[in-house]
Amino acid sequence: MRFYQVIIGSEILNRRRQDRHFAFLADELLRRGEKLHASFIIEDDPKLIAKTFELIKSDPKSVMFSFGGIGSTPDDLTRAIAAKVFTGKPLKLHEEAKRRILDQFGDDAYPHRIHMAELPEGADLLDNPVNNVPGFSLQERFFFTPGFPQMAHPMVRQALDRLLPNAKPAIRKTFTALTSENDLIDLMQQVPKSVELSSLPAFCGDTRVAVISLASRDEKEVEEWYQTFIDFMKEKKIPWVEGDRHDDPNLCRSDD
Repeated sequence: MRFYQVIIGSEILNRRRQDRHFAFLADELLRRGEKLHASFIIEDDPKLIAKTFELIKSDPKSVMFSFGGIGSTPDDLTRAIAAKVFTGKPLKLHEEAKRRILDQFGDDAYPHRIHMAELPEGADLLDNPVNNVPGFSLQERFFFTPGFPQMAHPMVRQALDRLLPNAKPAIRKTFTALTSENDLIDLMQQVPKSVELSSLPAFCGDTRVAVISLASRDEKEVEEWYQTFIDFMKEKKIPWVEGDRHDDPNLCRSDD
C-alpha cells in the first residue's frame, strides 16, 4: 500500500486556518509501520481536485485519505467529484447516511443538511462521533472525511484499524556521523530495499555531519545493518554518536 493525503481547503492556503491533518496522519501511519507516500494541500478548485484524485487513482497500490469538502455549502465539492472520478456515476442518496442525519437533526436536516447523504454509489460509511454525519469510503481504499479534525481524525483511526488490524511500528535506529555523508555513500548503496535508509546532511557548528536512519519491520535486519555502519566508522576512524544529534549544542560547539 502507498498512502496519499489530500487536504482540501483554500482557507489553509490563504492562512485563515492552520492545517492539523498532515502531522496527525503521518504519526498514525508511523505507529502502524507505514508512512505517507505523498501529501497534497489544494484549494477548492473542481478541476484541481479531480486531477489530484485521478493521479492517486492511477496508482494501483494507492490508499487515499481526503480531508474537507463533504459538507452541504456551495464550496463543498468533494462528494460530487469523488463520484465522478471513482465511480463514473452521479451521487446517490445513501439511506443509512440519511437516517443518521435525520436522527441527529430531525426537521432541521432540510433543506440543506440532507444533501450530505448524497454519496458516490457503493460508499461505505465512516462514523462521526461529533454530530453523526458520516464520512465515507470507496473500495476500501479511498477515504473521505470532513475538514474538522475532531470529526476527521476518529474516522481515520477507524479506517486504519480496518486496513491494518495487526500493524506494528517499524524498528528504527539512528546515528549521527561527524563526517560528510559522501564518506558513507559506498556503504549506503549496499543497504537492501527491505531496510528504509535515510541520510540527512547538516552542519553541526562548523562540522559537516550526516544523520543516518535505518528502519524495517525486521528488528534483526536493522540491528545488523546498524552494526555494519558502526564497524565501518570505527575502521575509518569516523566519530559518531547515537541518535539524531545534529543540533546538539554540546556536540556542535566550535572551539575558539
